[in-house]
Amino acid sequence: MANNPTKDRAATAHPLDACCAPPARKPRPGSAQGTEAEHGAAGHDHDHTHSGGAMRLGAALCLAIAAEALHFFAADVPATKYAGLALAAVAIWLSGVETYANGLAALRVGKLNINALISVAVTGAFLIGQWPEAAMVMALYAIAEMIEGMAANRARNAIQHLVALAPDQAEVLQADRSWKAVAASQVAIDAIVRIRPGERVPLDGVITEGSSALDQSPVTGESLPVDRSIGDVVFAGTINQTGELQFRVTASASNTTLARIIHAVEEAQATRAPTQRLVDRFAAIYTPAVFVLAVGVVLLSPWLLGLAWLDAIYKALVLLVIACPCALVISTPVTVVSALAAAARRGILIKGGAFLEEARSLKAVALDKTGTVTEGKPRLVEWAPSAAGAGANVGALGAEHVAASLAGRSDHPVSNAIAQGLEAQPVEVRNFKALAGRGVEGEVDGRVYVLGNHRLIHERGQCNADVEAILDTHQSQGRTVTLLADDTRVIAIFAVADTIKQSSREAVAELRALGVVAVMLTGDNSATAATIAAEAGIGESTGNLLPEEKLDAIKALQKRFGRTGMSGDGINDAPALAQSDIGFAMGGAGTDVAMEAADIVIMNDDLRRVPETIRLSRKTRTVLVQNIALALGIKAVFIGLALFGEATMWMAVFADMGATLLVVANGLRLLRAQPSA
Repeated sequence: MANNPTKDRAATAHPLDACCAPPARKPRPGSAQGTEAEHGAAGHDHDHTHSGGAMRLGAALCLAIAAEALHFFAADVPATKYAGLALAAVAIWLSGVETYANGLAALRVGKLNINALISVAVTGAFLIGQWPEAAMVMALYAIAEMIEGMAANRARNAIQHLVALAPDQAEVLQADRSWKAVAASQVAIDAIVRIRPGERVPLDGVITEGSSALDQSPVTGESLPVDRSIGDVVFAGTINQTGELQFRVTASASNTTLARIIHAVEEAQATRAPTQRLVDRFAAIYTPAVFVLAVGVVLLSPWLLGLAWLDAIYKALVLLVIACPCALVISTPVTVVSALAAAARRGILIKGGAFLEEARSLKAVALDKTGTVTEGKPRLVEWAPSAAGAGANVGALGAEHVAASLAGRSDHPVSNAIAQGLEAQPVEVRNFKALAGRGVEGEVDGRVYVLGNHRLIHERGQCNADVEAILDTHQSQGRTVTLLADDTRVIAIFAVADTIKQSSREAVAELRALGVVAVMLTGDNSATAATIAAEAGIGESTGNLLPEEKLDAIKALQKRFGRTGMSGDGINDAPALAQSDIGFAMGGAGTDVAMEAADIVIMNDDLRRVPETIRLSRKTRTVLVQNIALALGIKAVFIGLALFGEATMWMAVFADMGATLLVVANGLRLLRAQPSA
């Protein structure tokens, strides 16, 4: 398989860890960030900061304002000067302990991160007598960090709330036929669980008794409830609405569809998007460069501009404060995580920020037929007596009853479609037997009939020109034909087809509107492929493809169009899904192999989610560019003001805090992204 750089899923640090560390976050040994274990503890400390630290930071800000007021109104009074100095020192202590700890840890390992910049700037300002501004800088910075952390957690929590969707307990049938509440984590596979109207489904399973409407929006993103009855699948976290259900458990609590969604999104959050990696590399060069510029201002401006040494140092310290790349660094992870959360709410499971960003550049999407464009379930679409059988004597029951009786005894999907599509009630069949690869035979109402394919009827010598003409007509429309015959003639002809999904036409039209070419690749015969493709509005189709041939077809599309996506649901689609630049798996009916090979899983099998993902990707890209432009633009303006002596330190912090909150708020807009946006 060709090497695909987009497929690199190597996990790195959590995207939100790329932003400036919140005040309560502990330093990482050997780096400015800390270990993963400490990150967990830091998250706890961060929550504590939000609850108990707000008052402390509020007090620090009040003290900094008081110090600024004393310095402004009574700077020449010695007692007032020392009182202001004391207030400033206490304000720095209240708001800056964690920042100093993180900054010193970074400096010890030679890392010039945001905390190091602030620590150096505040210390320098205090030592040169600008203690009111030093206090104001530290207090404002700590408050900005707290607000930023709260906003970033909002994006993270938008996905983490999924954990609470599945109940902790399940009502399980016991050996004595009684019901007992058991912890969901302890329920065994194949156990029978009961859920009443209004309750959430605790585990994945298959309904064994009852029927009801289920709200599946938490898992699949479907806006309307869906009817479910015996044999249908239920997902953990969905809501039972109208009737009592019993279902057989098919997955443990740790392996439900909901649990897999949460795990996959967590992995996605831990995978840095291309824009984020670019920003991280830029920040790694940008921060030391600003440090060098600040040193240059201190050493050269007294000689070149005639500034006093203290004024030069102050200007350099202001430059350091302005240079904090907080807004720049946080702009990408908050935006990406918000988009991932918005997609998950719509039943679109994106396995990493890289795939979210790359989806915007797709030029073509290959679509599997069965289960993707079509329902994947054959249905009886037409039946009629043959010309020879129109007047044939089939007993008092009639051809419909005979066909329903024979089809009902078979487990073949086509026979099942016939049995379910006929309104006649089946009757007793004697001497029933399956004819391998051909059909079935049985005695109904004292006469022997066969229900089988063209090959069986041809072998029995019962084909004629009229039958062949009808067969050709149906097969040209992509239908599978089954014939009912007695010992002398063909009595009736039944046409079964895999019907197109109602959403497929809309999806193909939306892809076309986005400038993306849709192509059908299927293992079904070429005539069927062409018929379904035309019905869906797909201009190009290829049939009779084996799995390796689908893979080759994807490679050909990549050479022809460029970046190519693939949407499928079967094991035979897995190689093509893996080869494509972006693989979309249909998660509702799809196989585990297909979902593992894909980069994006569509939980409700709605093909319209593919163009929706492309639109979300393009909107995410727009927001990322906006955020980077905002962060760099505001920095450029204030760096210019600082170099010309027009910016003070606390003004610089206000600018930095404002830029940070702007990019966070802009990124969080994606949480409310609409399907048509």
